[in-house]
Order: sequence, then C-alpha cells, then structure tokens
Amino acid sequence: MNQLFGYRAGNSFIHRLTGGTKLLAFLVLTINGMVSFDLRYLALLMVVAIAGLVVAGIRWHDVSAVVYFVGVFALMNVVLIYVFAPQYGVSLFHHKTMLLGTGPYALTLEQLVYELIVLMKYFFSLPLALIFLLTTNPSEFAAGLNKIGVSYRIAYAVALTLRYIPDVQQEFVTISHAQQARGYDMSKKALLVQRVRGAAGILMSLLFSLLARIDDINRSMDLRRFGKEKRRSWYYQQTFRRNDWVVLVGMVVLVLLEVVLIRVTGGQFKSMSLTRRACPNWMRLYFLKVVMRL
Repeated sequence: MNQLFGYRAGNSFIHRLTGGTKLLAFLVLTINGMVSFDLRYLALLMVVAIAGLVVAGIRWHDVSAVVYFVGVFALMNVVLIYVFAPQYGVSLFHHKTMLLGTGPYALTLEQLVYELIVLMKYFFSLPLALIFLLTTNPSEFAAGLNKIGVSYRIAYAVALTLRYIPDVQQEFVTISHAQQARGYDMSKKALLVQRVRGAAGILMSLLFSLLARIDDINRSMDLRRFGKEKRRSWYYQQTFRRNDWVVLVGMVVLVLLEVVLIRVTGGQFKSMSLTRRACPNWMRLYFLKVVMRL
C-alpha cells in the first residue's frame, strides 16, 4: 500500500536531523511564508521546499495522490476567491490595473497577483509538511518535543497520532477489500448510490475499528501507569549535531531576508505600489500581452 503520510526510514541529510529541528523549521518557514506577500520570497521558499524533497529522497509516486488532492483544492479556492471577492486584490494592494472587462468582475492585475500568491503559499507549504511527516520518526519526534519543554503526555499523544496514520490507511484498504468481497461494487462503473452506500459502510466499520483500537491503547497505558510520573525516559532520542545548527542558521537567514524585504517595500499593505514590487515588470508586461492576445 502507498502510505501517504507514514514515516519512511532513510539516511539522508534531512532524516538525520532531530525532530525538534524539523518541527521548528517547518513552523517558522510556514508562518514566515504565510505572512509574506512578496512573490520573490515565496518563489525562494518553493525552491527550498522542493530541494528538501529531493534531498530527503521522497519520490513522486509516494506523494502524487496528496499533491493532486491539494492541487485541486487550491484551484477551487482561487476560483471561489474570484467568484465571491473579485476585487479583493485591489483592496489589499490599494492599486488597480485593469486587464480585461468592466464591472465588479473586471479582471485586474492585482487580483491575479493575489491569487498567484495564494497558490504559491499552498505549494511551498505542502512540500514542507510532506518532508516533516515522511522523514520524522514519531518516537524520536516525541522525545525532541519533550526535550524542549513540552509535557511528555502531549508529546506522546502527538507521536501516537503520527504513528497510527499509516495503520488507519491500511485498515481502510483492508475493510474496503472486505466490502468488495461481499459484493459492494466500488468501481467507477457502479452507480453513484451504490458507491456512496459502500463508502458509508467502509467509514462506519473504520470508525468502530478505531474506537476499539483507542480503547485497547488506553487500557495498555493505564496498566503501565502512564502519566503517573513527572518525567520519563525515551528509547529514541537524538542530540543536536552540526547538521541541525546548519539548518537553524539557514532558517534564521531566510527569516532575516523576509524582514529586510518588508522594510524595503514599506510593509505589506502600506505602499500604493506594492503590486509593482511584489510583481516584477516583466511579469506585468507578460500578463498584459496575454490579455491583449485574448
């Protein structure tokens, strides 16, 4: 089975990083990118994230399904943004450059730039999330969280969540095969009503299976007196090494670069010409040429 979010053991540069380093880099870079409206900086984050996928040895067929799903969701998001707020980019950038049409649904350069920014935020944060989920051992990650001050009860709960995501996927496939063996047709040739009925049966069976598993885990932890002590030891635990410091220094450089860009552009929404700064001249001319050809 293709595990979309399961940990995959490896010996790459990113695999050898501690869980705390990867979590900190993921959170800081994601937050930093989400507050940025500079296309140049977002493009840099996309390059860094894709390079991280390559370094981690994550193959396309391992993540293709989730990339397609997020891609469809992102496209639906930008379409709905234009449908319900066609002039939001104009109000955001305090500038208006008409490209096509008139009225409330007139196409403006600012709206195109804003929707491009939204898409780029999806596609730089997704690789970062995949790197974190596919290269981080849940137990080692829990030990790293506990080491930086997070309660071991919370850390262990997070580790359990990450550890059992692949098991839930496997359980779903097993139940699906069992339902099909009983005569439920889940193929594309089946009627929509039959497919919905079969999916509902799978989800109900999966829900009861998960509840039973949660009860078993809860009893096992109670029998082992989990949570009775203030501290606990960890089987998987890594110390900070040179690789971790290299990543942290690189992360600080990216954060400082964002601060410099914000100071140069005068803030996200203060400048009347922010669109020109966020979108280079060659891109603005390209948009205009495309519209003129239409």
